[in-house]
Amino acid sequence: MSTGAVQSETTAGPSEADLGRLEALYRARTDSALLSVHEADVRFMTGMIHHHAQALVMSSLAPQNDASESVRTLTGRIINAQTDEITVMQRWLRDRSRPVPEVGPSGHVMGEHMHMSGMLTPDQLGELAAARGAEYDRLFLMYMIQHHNGAVDMVDVLFATDGAAQDDFVFKLASDIQVDQRSEVARMQRMLDAMPSGEGR
Repeated sequence: MSTGAVQSETTAGPSEADLGRLEALYRARTDSALLSVHEADVRFMTGMIHHHAQALVMSSLAPQNDASESVRTLTGRIINAQTDEITVMQRWLRDRSRPVPEVGPSGHVMGEHMHMSGMLTPDQLGELAAARGAEYDRLFLMYMIQHHNGAVDMVDVLFATDGAAQDDFVFKLASDIQVDQRSEVARMQRMLDAMPSGEGR
């Protein structure tokens, strides 16, 4: 009985050592892959975090600005989807030892601010923040269409860059953002067109 126990211990030892060597090799290769990242992918992830963060700022105004039920539903969906995407983009950058933009609960980015395609100017943000009721709905839809179209432009630039988006995760995320934002633009345009005359223009 004790001999069998000794034999099982001696056979377990080398296999555990082999497993450790394999894990170390895997980690080394993974680390190497994480370091060989295309700068266009880094720019896209960093810029899209800033872009999504402004969408959170815009959407978080809805309850206090007396938005309609349909716009509140839309803003809730935007907040959920883009908060999740910010988290995975931050993790992607962190895993590659790149600077990670930190986003506050209401969407404000800590530290340096980036202006990306389609983002609102400070004046436009101020106008949206001051609007109430149907006027907020109208401005939100107009400005979020502009904002979403800017995100689609950012994906187009990424895909047009030689060697970019070869990382499967970057390609999948960018493709999903492109599809989701285009379909949401169409939905928001229908909502804007359905507003009573004088409110949808």
